[in-house]
Amino acid sequence: MMNNIYKRLALAFIGLSLSIGQAYSSEWRVTPIRLDFDKGTKSGIITVSNDSAEKVHLQIKAVEWVQDAEGKDKYSDTSDLIYFPKIMILEKNEEKVLRTGIKASSVEKEKTYRLFIEEIPQPSKEEGASVAVAIRFGVPIFIKPEKEEARGEIEKIEMSKGVLKAVVKNSGNVHLMIISINIKGKNKEGNEVYSKELSGWYLLNGSARTYSTDIPQDKCKELEKVSIEVRTKEEINFNGKLDVDKELCQP
Repeated sequence: MMNNIYKRLALAFIGLSLSIGQAYSSEWRVTPIRLDFDKGTKSGIITVSNDSAEKVHLQIKAVEWVQDAEGKDKYSDTSDLIYFPKIMILEKNEEKVLRTGIKASSVEKEKTYRLFIEEIPQPSKEEGASVAVAIRFGVPIFIKPEKEEARGEIEKIEMSKGVLKAVVKNSGNVHLMIISINIKGKNKEGNEVYSKELSGWYLLNGSARTYSTDIPQDKCKELEKVSIEVRTKEEINFNGKLDVDKELCQP
């Protein structure tokens, strides 16, 4: 019984794969994992498939998706999207279609939403069961502006007490998918003595996020310069540099 509980707890964490175009749990799956709407595309469909041996009950809700001053995702109710159905019941090995459309006309900046598809836990038939975990997929929906301008910049790089911080800003009018933030430090001879790769995620238009890393004292004291490269799925890469003062390494 406990093994079943741990298995379902593990399934509660859902990762979105950008390459295969599907989001999976061991019980049901969603495809595609995102929708893009523009002036020529006002509606789309999402296929939900039940691969489990039991009936699955799902509820669907649309929310507007923005990011705050720290780059954290924030959601609020919206009526900008039309979608049907709002409740879905899938029998064993059954698949159904979720239809989605937008009310908005042309926009100057990309508008972003998520369509959350969430399992409604049902009473367990197993004796003694007390844990029910809701598995949820948040399908991103992007409403593109008529003229897309994808831009990004490293707004600020600073170091204090051996902690390096870089503020990455999306200065365009569409989202960026940050693949990685690559940090390299060189000594006065130009030799690389430190490197670190941080992972990224969606950065919505107008938003900024701070990425930080602790540099070990022995490495930090060798540093003369630090360079940072931000790589994006859109192949818009941008860089920044910092001259390192040894006092910045002191705890």
